[in-house]
Amino acid sequence: REVAIKVLPREMLHDPQFRSRFEREIKMIASLEHPAIVPVYDVGNEDGQPYFVMRFMNGGSLSDLIEAGSIPVQDTARLVEKIAQGLAYAHRKGIIHRDLKPDNILFDENGEPFISDFGVAKLSESGSNLTGSGVIGTPAYMSPEQAQGMDIDLRSDVYGLGVIVYQMLSGHQPYSADTPMGVVVKHITEPVPEILKVLPTLQPEVDTMIKTAMAKDRDQRYPNTIELAKALNTVAFGSAGNLT
Repeated sequence: REVAIKVLPREMLHDPQFRSRFEREIKMIASLEHPAIVPVYDVGNEDGQPYFVMRFMNGGSLSDLIEAGSIPVQDTARLVEKIAQGLAYAHRKGIIHRDLKPDNILFDENGEPFISDFGVAKLSESGSNLTGSGVIGTPAYMSPEQAQGMDIDLRSDVYGLGVIVYQMLSGHQPYSADTPMGVVVKHITEPVPEILKVLPTLQPEVDTMIKTAMAKDRDQRYPNTIELAKALNTVAFGSAGNLT
């Protein structure tokens, strides 16, 4: 097999609880078997350096695709449908991704999308918080509740997927600022930008769908990623599709 080996920083091992948590978490991640999730083949540590081995994805990332230009609504819906099903499967197993972003959506040689790096942000949390060694996760895609250090549930991934949809359609992230913390503050406080101001030819329902996915109050978001994908399918194809 062609594989990729992901090595985690040695400094994580300074946390005495990290090793047992790493082994527990990584076993959960390795147990995920779904056609839209990058499979983890092996885990271990070499001279105290934790690592895991995963399938090598040679089709690039969603970041590469976005850099090539904004993606039409129907193509976006097809990709999001597969990603949403992989996330929903992990959520049923009690695993939240926590760091959804285009860099973590990888393609095989057939252009099929796979979600990578489940739970790695949680592994990195060892004793850090907003005032300590930095924000855990990626500020540009982080739900308001995660940015504020609150307990999160699967609706945090719904938010991240909403941000990704905005970026796929528009070619850029919804919020920008001079610093990562500036972006975090905007996610917490600023209204969701109107995508119709960037792309006036889009159907108004796309704007509604993104604003629902990215609602500041998680109770106002889609309850899961499948409902988000259904809403996007309805806009793109006129029907929710065969999603359960």
